[in-house]
Amino acid sequence: MNFLLRTFFRLLGWKVIGNVDSSINKAILSVAPHNSWKDFLVGISARAEMRLDIKYLGKAELFKPPFGFIFKALGGTPVYRSEKMNMVDSQVAVINSFEKILIGIAPEGTRKNVDKLKTGFYYIAVGANIPIIRVGFDLVKKEVIIAEPFYPSGDFAADMKKYFIPFFEKMGGFQKNWINNYKNDIF
Repeated sequence: MNFLLRTFFRLLGWKVIGNVDSSINKAILSVAPHNSWKDFLVGISARAEMRLDIKYLGKAELFKPPFGFIFKALGGTPVYRSEKMNMVDSQVAVINSFEKILIGIAPEGTRKNVDKLKTGFYYIAVGANIPIIRVGFDLVKKEVIIAEPFYPSGDFAADMKKYFIPFFEKMGGFQKNWINNYKNDIF
């Protein structure tokens, strides 16, 4: 399967810029922008290209029949967005139960143009005391760009300005509202 995904990735002209340091045992990979259903194919193909075992969180609807088994087999865990539960604490517990785990999360939570990000990815990293690795999809250059990891400070707004905006505003393609909103302190 990984061979097919790598071949697909290369045939479509995509490439990976940067890498995930092999000394990092646990991290949240914050993947953006999320514009299309095709992002999933690019993401799992990039994962195959990097030869990494990266799990991911996705909306629960993806994991229902008839195709749900595929998303689970590809390393997915469903997120039940309608249920009142503490997703952050449950994911911190999952992360703490592993010696090595990388989890990809699309912090926009949707393909729509959102005004702000879901913050769960950030507070999972804070709670588990693990780094966040920013992963950007440059749609113009067809590049999946891996940034250096950083440990979140606990100040979401400050970390957005310091780490997220300078990285994600460079991604070619459709610019999302959340980038300018965080850049200009509009919440």
